[in-house]
Order: sequence, then C-alpha cells, then structure tokens
Amino acid sequence: MLQKKDLIIIGGGPAGISAAIWAKRLGLDHVLLESNKELGGQLLSINNKIIDYPAVMLESGVALQEQLVDHVKTLGCELSTDVAIEKIDFINKLLHTTSHTYAFQSLVIATGSSPKKLSIPGEQEMIDRNEVYSATRDRDRFKGKKVAVIGGGDRAFEGALLLAEAGATVQLIHRSTTFRARNEFRDPVLAHPSIDVLTDAVVTMIDSSNKQLFYDRKERSYESQADGIFIRIGVEPNTHLFLDSLETDEEGYLVCDKTGQTSLPFVYAVGDVCTRPLLSSISSATGQGMTAVKSLSLYLESTT
Repeated sequence: MLQKKDLIIIGGGPAGISAAIWAKRLGLDHVLLESNKELGGQLLSINNKIIDYPAVMLESGVALQEQLVDHVKTLGCELSTDVAIEKIDFINKLLHTTSHTYAFQSLVIATGSSPKKLSIPGEQEMIDRNEVYSATRDRDRFKGKKVAVIGGGDRAFEGALLLAEAGATVQLIHRSTTFRARNEFRDPVLAHPSIDVLTDAVVTMIDSSNKQLFYDRKERSYESQADGIFIRIGVEPNTHLFLDSLETDEEGYLVCDKTGQTSLPFVYAVGDVCTRPLLSSISSATGQGMTAVKSLSLYLESTT
C-alpha cells in the first residue's frame, strides 16, 4: 500500500531526531525511518560523559539517547525502526522499503557515518567474534595486558592514553609520520612510558584468535602480540544509497549549502553524512536538523 508523506527522514541519530521534532512542530506529515532496531545512531556507542551538549550533562551517549527517544515519542512523531531501504526513486519521489512504498514531497538524509575499516584479512572475523572494544568502557579489562591501537587522529590517541593510564601496554600504529590528533592528546601520548608509537607502519593482517597482528614497516614485515586491537582510522559517510543521484565530494560526503540543501531542491542532508569529523558534534547535528526542516517547510509551501 502506498503511503504519502510531506517529509521522510532517513536516519535516527541526533540529526534525524531533531528533524522529526521540528517536522512535528511545523505540522508536516512525516515519518522517520531507521535501519537499526533502536534510535540513537552513534550515541549508542559513546561511552564517555556527555559534557558539551548545552544544558545536558549525562554519563554516556546511551543516557542522552534515552532522553531523545522519550522526547520524540512524547511528541507523537511517526517513527519506524528496523527498516531496510531498498531503493529511492528521486525522479518520481518514491521510496521503497522491504515492507512499504512511500510517496514523498521532501527528504532529510541523516544517515550519519560509520567507522572506516582497514579491509585486511582477519578484520571482519574479529568483528564477527565481537572483539570490538571501547577504550572508555573496556579499559580496565586490559590492565597488565598488551593492546594495539591503529590510527593517528584524536580517537586513536585518546584511546591509547586511556588504555595506558588504566595499566595496559600500548602499541600505537600509524601509517604516516604525521598525526591528525590535537596537541592535548598527542603530547601526553608521545611522552607516556607505556605507549610505543610506530610510524610508517601499515597493518596487513589480524589474527585475533591467536592475539596477533601483522604489519609492514620500512620494507620489512613484523608481527606483534595484542590482547586487544582498537581500529581508529576515522569514519566515512553512509552515502551508498545516494551516490548515483546526489552530488558528493571526493570523500563521499553529500554536498549541500548552509541550510542543508543538496543538489536536489527537495532533498536536504544533516549531521555526519555531510559534516566532516572536525566540525561534527551532537549540537551541530541537532541544529542542522532544525535548519533543514524549517527550510523544507518553506519549500513545500512554495510548491503547493
């Protein structure tokens, strides 16, 4: 059965939730579609305290997720989780899921980003074995053990520092000789006696069952023991559904103007799907959700 909507929001992280709140407030007939079973997006994997979202200080991303979900449910926003989108027809404005077809007037894309993978042998097997750890949540389990952190940005350096301060021996492996991490993370890591920093090193294989990883450095191959492996090489936008229809930049981020409008006037992008990590935050995501829906409401008024 065909369902008609003024607005479809794809993605249930902070940006998508904000868009749903504003769609409800502005009286737009809308639905938020989320592929996972729960709303919240990357909030569900944030184990640090939330200290930089105005007027809200919470112990974790999950605590904020609970408040946001309660907010949209209290308002009566239309939500649908565990939804797999099969195809979007931008010409005829039709969106097909495995169970429904929607006719829409406008879209807000809030599909976020995902951690980059090394795409090397053994990586997926490690993921399938549920050996994906959080430096914040799991640091105490690695006290007195050896771990490897792969990456050169803030998350890699912050994670290495948390693990070392919890008593782990850390090997930080980075493919370059320069780091993207800020000084507040870089300086204490480089000075820490329990952190060994390897530069110009490229990880080539992971054998998590035997707690080993293999890497090439200066034209030589090495192997290293690691009780835990933390891959922190950045994120990539979740834009695979839109690559053939919307303009993206060289890294796959959706190109949009300051209001979020993409290369199609009835499609807006918000959050990490269009915002690089340097400027990404929960605050920016929710603000973008508001801006996009307000702008789309004006667009819809002009086309009726």
